[in-house]
Amino acid sequence: MKLNRSILISLVLLIIVAALYRIIPSRPLGFVPHIAMALFGGAIIKDRKWAFALPIFSMFLSDALYELLYRAGMSDIQGFYEGQLTNYILFAGLTLIGFAIRKVNIFSVALASLVAPTVYFLLSNFFVWAAGAGFQRPKTFGGLLECFADGLPFYRGNLVSTIVFCAVLFGGYYMIVAQRKMQQVKG
Repeated sequence: MKLNRSILISLVLLIIVAALYRIIPSRPLGFVPHIAMALFGGAIIKDRKWAFALPIFSMFLSDALYELLYRAGMSDIQGFYEGQLTNYILFAGLTLIGFAIRKVNIFSVALASLVAPTVYFLLSNFFVWAAGAGFQRPKTFGGLLECFADGLPFYRGNLVSTIVFCAVLFGGYYMIVAQRKMQQVKG
């Protein structure tokens, strides 16, 4: 995908909308578009820096908004926290899963939509456990399993949202591509 002005504007709007969506109070736990954005960016955007930037910029913007709300006493969720860099690195890794989608079709996108949230769940909860964060579970195998259990509500949300938002992003993209091809044939 070549980044012309209209595509760049679309990506900026996508980043802003996803960031605003993420800070909506009472949305289901883990139901956010960022994993799907990482997969979409990796699979569709040929300029790799923009592919990585898509989910990272959106997460950073929503984290900044969370921090403003937290400091204003309007949210219990801090925007900036210890270990946040790890989270951004994990999302960069999810973009690599998008790069691995060689042929963009329903099967490969569906598979990536299952793999990416699972990888994120396993790694993020492992790092939370290893850092003694979250509920500070003991550094035993049982403590690790407890930490994974703590993250299950987020995993369910991540899994469902990744499937839904991948359908929207990839489906929307291919509808636009198909429409452009039809216009070229007619014109």
